[in-house]
Formats: sequence, structure tokens, C-alpha cells
Amino acid sequence: MSLKATIENGIKDAMRAKDADRLRALRAIKSLILLEETSGSNSGELSPDAEMKILMKAAKQRKDSLEVYVTQNRPDLAEKEQAELSIIEEFLPKQLSEAELTEKVQAIIAQLGASSPSDMGKVMGVASKQLAGLADGKAISAKVGELLKK
Repeated sequence: MSLKATIENGIKDAMRAKDADRLRALRAIKSLILLEETSGSNSGELSPDAEMKILMKAAKQRKDSLEVYVTQNRPDLAEKEQAELSIIEEFLPKQLSEAELTEKVQAIIAQLGASSPSDMGKVMGVASKQLAGLADGKAISAKVGELLKK
């Protein structure tokens, strides 16, 4: 079943359960999917990769907003963002742990034969593609930088 169909079923269930937080998050995801489907570059159904990018983008937006609300001491808004983020993360693949990320990045570095920080661009290109959806871009970049400096 496509992500769009899953989201639509989730919206129906949230409406029946009168779960306002879940309903708001699912409607936001559906809105992003519809916008992407009707944009000039796409026609009709989205690929699973495109759907994953939409979810990653939505999750990143929620995380960024959450950080801002926490630093500005706005627990009411931070709570809403956290609720939406946890619902969005249900549809994302499990994120890599710190140890798993280190292991995967080390394997990529060994595969490419990278040895210095000047190879960061080459490693990031491969790592970004292989680890898309499994780890945040900032985390990947930080880990690649850390491992290439050793």
C-alpha cells in the first residue's frame, strides 16, 4: 500500500478516535504529498524514494521547530511539535544508532580508500545516498568529518 493510502486510512482512524494531534500530523503529511504530486516536476503517483524524502523533510522541520520552542521556553508549542514528530517517525524507517552509523561510515571510507579530510566530499556523496532515510544528514556529515580526521 502506498504511503498516501496509509495516511488516508490513518486520517480516518484518527477522526474516529478523535485524536486531534494525530489527525493534525497526518493531514500535514497528506498535504505535503498532494503538493508534491501536483507540482510541475511530478505527474501522479510518487515513488517510495520521493515519499521518504517528504517524510524526512517534515520530520526535520518538526525537529528544528522543537529546538526553537525549547530554547524560547515555549513548552506548549514544543509539546505539539514533539507529538507531530513522533507520529511522522512512525512512517520512517528505524534510524541508525551512533554505533551503527560509525560502522557504516567506516565501511564506506574503507570502500572508497579515503584517508584525509580532503576526501570528505567523495565520502559524503556515497554516504548520503546509502544512508538516506536511516540517518540525519547532519549526523552523517559530523561522523564522516570525525572519522576522516583520525
